Amino acid sequence: MLTVRGLFTEYATERGGSVKAAQDVSFEVPRGKLFTLLGPSGCGKTTTLRSIAGLEKPTAGEIEIDGRAIYSSSRGIFVAPNKRNFGMVFQSYAIWPHMNVFQNVAFPLQVRRLGKKLIREKVMRMLEAVALENFVDRDATKLSGGQQQRLALARALVMEPQLLLLDEPLSNLDAKLRDRMRFELKRLQRDFKLTTIYVTHDQTEALALSHEIAVMNEGRVVQIGTPRQIYDQPRDRFVADFVGSTNFISGTVLAVAGERCVVSSPLGELKARADEGMEKSAAVAVSVRPEDVELSETEPVASDDGNVCKATVIGRDFLGDYLDFHVAVGDVVLLAKAHPSLRTAAGEPIYLRMKAEKCIAIREQ
Repeated sequence: MLTVRGLFTEYATERGGSVKAAQDVSFEVPRGKLFTLLGPSGCGKTTTLRSIAGLEKPTAGEIEIDGRAIYSSSRGIFVAPNKRNFGMVFQSYAIWPHMNVFQNVAFPLQVRRLGKKLIREKVMRMLEAVALENFVDRDATKLSGGQQQRLALARALVMEPQLLLLDEPLSNLDAKLRDRMRFELKRLQRDFKLTTIYVTHDQTEALALSHEIAVMNEGRVVQIGTPRQIYDQPRDRFVADFVGSTNFISGTVLAVAGERCVVSSPLGELKARADEGMEKSAAVAVSVRPEDVELSETEPVASDDGNVCKATVIGRDFLGDYLDFHVAVGDVVLLAKAHPSLRTAAGEPIYLRMKAEKCIAIREQ
C-alpha cells in the first residue's frame, strides 16, 4: 500500500553545512500491516515519518500510496499534508486543551463540514472503540496520560485515514500503562485493519507490535524483517546490540560449510551460523543472546550442534522470574539468564552450553 524509494532528506545548518537525516531510505508496507521504524535518537526515523506525512519535504526520492505518487523529486510532485488523508499521533498527543473530549474528536470532521448527526455517530463510535464514551464532556486536560493517548488515537482514526502514522506515542507513559496501551494499540490496529507506520526507539514496543521492522542507524535502513528475523538473525553488530541484549565473542573463521562455520575464539572453537558469503579467515563477532547461554552445574554432553565451556560464576542478580548470571571464561565475561532454582554462588565453577544455531557469526567492520 505504501512504497518509499530512495528517500533522502537533508537539513541546512546555521554554519552553512548540512545534516543528512535520511539517506537512501526504501521500504514497502502491505495493506493492513503495522510497520515499525526502529532506531536510536537521531537515526532519521522521525524525519522519514514526517516526510511520509508531508511535514518535511525530502531532497530526493519517491513516496507512493496505493500506486499514487504523493512525493516525487524526479516528477516534481509534492502533495500537501492536508490532501494525503493520513492520521497522525504525535509524541506529545497535541490534544486541544480548550476543548472537551467530544470536541477534540469531532473537530477534524467539522473541518470537513459533515452534518451534525453524522459527526455525532462517528465520534461516539470511535470513543466507544477506545473506551472513552463515558468521558464525552470532560475537559481534555483532565484526562490521565493513557486516556489522552487514546483520545489522540480516536481523533486520528475518526477521519478513517488511509494510513496511520504514530510518532513514539507511548513514550510519555509509565511502564505498566505503556504495556497496557501497547495491547490496546495492537487491538485497534487489528480491528480496524489499519495500515500503520510506527516510530519508536523502544525495541520491546517494536517486537511486540510489528508485523515488520526496519532498523535504522545514521539515516540508513540497515535491516528489514519480521520481529523474529530481526531478533534471531541480526545482519550486523549494530542490530544485534540494539535489538535486545547480547554477548559478543570475537574470533576468526577457521572453516565454512554451507550455513555453518567454525570460529577460533578465546572460548575455544565455536560452531556458529554463518552469513551468506562468509569466508575463511574473516574476523567476526559471535553474537549469542543471554537466554541462549544454558547453564548447568554438571558438564553437558558435547554434541555437533552445541558449544560447551567450563566457566566461573562472578556474580548473579535476582530479577524475580529469572536470574542474571555473569560468568567468566578466561578473560571473557558472558551474561546468561537462568531459572531461580539454579543456586551456584559467585566463585564456583559452572558449565555453559550454546547451541550452534543460536550463535550468529557477524563480520566485523
